[in-house]
Amino acid sequence: MFSKNTRPAMLLTSFAAAGVLLLTACGGGDDGGDAKAAGDAPASNTPAADGQSGGGSAMELSLRSGTAEQNNAERRTGDWANPPGKPATKPVQRTWVQLSASRAGDLNPVVVNGAGFTLYRFDKDTAQPSKSNCAGACATTWPPVLVNPGGKIFVDGVQPSDVGVIKRDDGTRQVTIGGWPVYRFSKDTKPGDTNGQGVGGTWFGVTPDGQKSGRPADGGTGSDEGTEGTGSGEGTGGTGGGRAAAPATSAILFDDANFPGDGVAQGVAGEGCQNVARPKVASSISASGSLKLWSKADCKGESKVINGDVADLATIGFDNKTSSITFG
Repeated sequence: MFSKNTRPAMLLTSFAAAGVLLLTACGGGDDGGDAKAAGDAPASNTPAADGQSGGGSAMELSLRSGTAEQNNAERRTGDWANPPGKPATKPVQRTWVQLSASRAGDLNPVVVNGAGFTLYRFDKDTAQPSKSNCAGACATTWPPVLVNPGGKIFVDGVQPSDVGVIKRDDGTRQVTIGGWPVYRFSKDTKPGDTNGQGVGGTWFGVTPDGQKSGRPADGGTGSDEGTEGTGSGEGTGGTGGGRAAAPATSAILFDDANFPGDGVAQGVAGEGCQNVARPKVASSISASGSLKLWSKADCKGESKVINGDVADLATIGFDNKTSSITFG
């Protein structure tokens, strides 16, 4: 096995050769080039969450510190494909998205995307487990922030450990912050608009740690109705210790300890047993709830239950061991 210092570089090289992390040019607007409208992505990009093993919901992710511009992303791709002055009109899956801690109107801090548009969270969603309850007409008014499998997420003032991805009911992949799915608002037509703030008493700008911007802290990371105490009671690892967390439905595994923003990462989401795309390389894991790690594929071998994030898997004896994960 490669050393920790050389493995990320080697993996990034192999990913680029395979084409999974390439940024391709596109025409402007919500429907251009790299974009995939929800439901239009190839079947290989949107596997069904049937709870079966085999890695069907595993997703390669590349988290990068800094902005898209600082990382030399190609113009008119990703978040830049929706130019200022054109509202978001439908869910679109991108090759990359940017999450930047910023200020918009009276909201400070609030997360904005690569084009400077405000991102929002929905009180009727849940964070533990991460689940979107906005679909159909709701997702037209509030387009979810979607990223292609193999896509990049640029984090600028947002902790990588607070970033996640979940699979929506239509098979597309939605970005989460602090466990909360995040959205655009169709009536925000220029950077800095906050027309979605407070709509229906349920929509609020999202802070870099997933809280409601412009409102007092939630006092927890679950839904407003509460999900505490619904997880399994066998938690032994991670930051749990004591009361078990609610079951996680997704996780991000980092090749190096301490959730490095410029390191190699991979995402896994779904129900039941899910195989990891690249087994036995994870040294830290970010999860919004409890889950079970396995040393072999198909949820076999040595196992360890964790409750939430683990900054260094070596502390629980599971460094470079994770091959599959049981969710739920």
